[in-house]
Amino acid sequence: MAEPEFFPAPAGLSVSDITAHVGGRLTRGDAGRLVRGVAPLDGAGPSDITFIDNPKYLNLLAETRAAAVICAAKFAARVPDACAVIEAAAPYRAFASVVGLLYPGALRPPGIVGGHGISSAAHVDPSARLEPGVVVEAGAVIGPLAEIGSGTVVAATAVIGSHVRIGRDGYIGSGSTVQHALIGDRVIIHPGVRIGQDGFGFAMGPQGHQKVPQVGRVVVQDDVEIGANTTIDRGANRDTVIGQGTKIDNQVQIGHNVVVGRHCVIVAHAGVSGSTVLEDYVVLAGKVGLSGHLRIGRGAQVAGGSNVADDVPAGERWVGTPAKPIRQWMGEMRALTMLGRDRRAKAGPDAATERGPDEEPKA
Repeated sequence: MAEPEFFPAPAGLSVSDITAHVGGRLTRGDAGRLVRGVAPLDGAGPSDITFIDNPKYLNLLAETRAAAVICAAKFAARVPDACAVIEAAAPYRAFASVVGLLYPGALRPPGIVGGHGISSAAHVDPSARLEPGVVVEAGAVIGPLAEIGSGTVVAATAVIGSHVRIGRDGYIGSGSTVQHALIGDRVIIHPGVRIGQDGFGFAMGPQGHQKVPQVGRVVVQDDVEIGANTTIDRGANRDTVIGQGTKIDNQVQIGHNVVVGRHCVIVAHAGVSGSTVLEDYVVLAGKVGLSGHLRIGRGAQVAGGSNVADDVPAGERWVGTPAKPIRQWMGEMRALTMLGRDRRAKAGPDAATERGPDEEPKA
């Protein structure tokens, strides 16, 4: 049985066309050679284009059979003679641009079942307003007075709540729910995302935990992408905001009243507690946890697995639990390593064998 083609093979582009598209410089090879696919260094064949940006993979570069390689000038001499060389200042970004040119359908999910218009198996409330060109797949539900802009795809079984507004050329993934929210243009929401449900708000006390009504909204600005199974709670008494161009990975939790600035990156399993503010260009790596009511300054970065309990100044890099500036953390780790080495040296080489097999190590 033939393998399915999820992304049909492109017609192809010449090396010269690709060079012009990425604003690069062809320093070696046949400008008219045709490129019909993309592949990693070790999997590329004579009609594929590939790239190198990380010197860790120079050994794979030496063996590649690609038609063309996008690379920085410093790696150009390492490219095999049979490959065309396209020099670019940012090879990875250039390669990403070429992939989008060859496979434009991969830039935005195409929907689960495909098709055009509103499926007869969808439920769209008569009071909802959908602009021409909206696609609503089978099983999707669109509530009263919802508004959706042209070019947006609402995939199978997605649910859009009443009064929700969604901009143009977006994508609402299968099985996702959007309520109490305003969504901008070109927003991609992957399957299973939950937007606009109650924030976790309770007035705790010895008589029990009284629920605090959550009467805010979620505002997602233009060009945001939200990964599968991420949850974004609506505000308690103000809006939860996701700023323009921000990219959120799978399985991220964002609490009520959180404000995320423009062009932030939040990686999988990160959790942002309520009323925390991330300024523009913040990066949270995987499994980062932020306490509530913090401010993470513009351009700050937090390393994976860190837990942050204090404000992070702009531009700083923090790591650890509790998180702290990376230079301070590295100094403390060096001190602990030296302390352990000194204790072992004082104990002598036989210290580990002086206790019985069932004894605990001596303090």
